[in-house]
Amino acid sequence: MEMLLSRDEKRQYQLEQINDLVEENGGLVKTSEIEALGVDYRRVLSFVEEGYLIRVKSGYYTTKYFECTEDQWIHKLFGEDGILTMESALYVYGYLKDRPYKWSIAINKNTSKSRFNIDYPIVEPYYTEPEVMELGVTEADFAGSKMKIYTKERLICDVLKYQEKVDREDFKKGVWAYIMDEDKDVAKLMEYAKERKVLKKVQSMIGVWL
Repeated sequence: MEMLLSRDEKRQYQLEQINDLVEENGGLVKTSEIEALGVDYRRVLSFVEEGYLIRVKSGYYTTKYFECTEDQWIHKLFGEDGILTMESALYVYGYLKDRPYKWSIAINKNTSKSRFNIDYPIVEPYYTEPEVMELGVTEADFAGSKMKIYTKERLICDVLKYQEKVDREDFKKGVWAYIMDEDKDVAKLMEYAKERKVLKKVQSMIGVWL
């Protein structure tokens, strides 16, 4: 026998169904999966406007009830083929005290650009040539798991290479923190500096401190 629900009861029931689906899927559901529950797309849009649903990227949603940190979202969305770089990597290494407002992710240049058409979290992609992307990659503890990150030496070379994209204060703090890092590998730094074509910059800007 079909349940007779008021409009508000039906909305609440649909929200509970969506939330259960989000939990089952580990945080993300597709528009098609929500509609398969019998939820009209106009209702989906109203849930987004009211803050019950959060559009993570095109065609994918989560709910405000699903507890997931920004770190965990980054791992879910880019953990398989993304690499932490620039300010994000500086933060993970402890070179920056405050986490930057955006996540810097190195990704294969052939990756679909639509992957980064997301509302949350804020991500800045660094589209990279495949042969360059895997240079100096390691792993770090991240979001309760492991995620690829550039080694400190590769990272500093990239920070110097793309200096104009980095906040001035973050640049100063990050480079100085590396200079003061007792675990730095100067030989590797010079090796990566040649590969990344920033040898003169490394020598002139931080060479005197090494």
